Amino acid sequence: MKRFFYSKSILIFSLLALLLGCSDEQTEKEMLKQAVAIESSDECHLCGMIISRFPGPKGELYQKTSEDVAKFCSTRDLFGYLLQPENKRQVKQVFVHDMSKTPWGKPDDQYFIDARSAWFVVDSSKKGAMGKTLASFGLQEDARAFSREYGGNVYAFDDITIDML
Repeated sequence: MKRFFYSKSILIFSLLALLLGCSDEQTEKEMLKQAVAIESSDECHLCGMIISRFPGPKGELYQKTSEDVAKFCSTRDLFGYLLQPENKRQVKQVFVHDMSKTPWGKPDDQYFIDARSAWFVVDSSKKGAMGKTLASFGLQEDARAFSREYGGNVYAFDDITIDML
């Protein structure tokens, strides 16, 4: 009889632990934000320009201290903000356009990707809102192909420095 209760107790605690684990995972997923569409009147968080008026990849981010999304007219402005010492640790999520899936002249907001896993081409001949910008891609090979066609060098997110901008 003791063995029966012992076995049942272990089963109940195992199921409870499994359910609590799923609950924590679900809560964590709910905390993650999604990139949002850039509206025609949205202004760049850094320079104040109307974002939709310019070609090239755009960026968005969520800070740990706010529920509001900060939108940027170019990946250059995005990194200009991100790389400021007071902002580096405050950013929770960062998004950029995957330029292998959307036209340069008017990027489609359904192709935002996690910037931390993206590849960037720095110093290409393609222009963005502030002149030179960083072309962003989901795959390294796409970034390399772009680099062969338009020039520039390919870097991972963590390799981008303020001096490159």
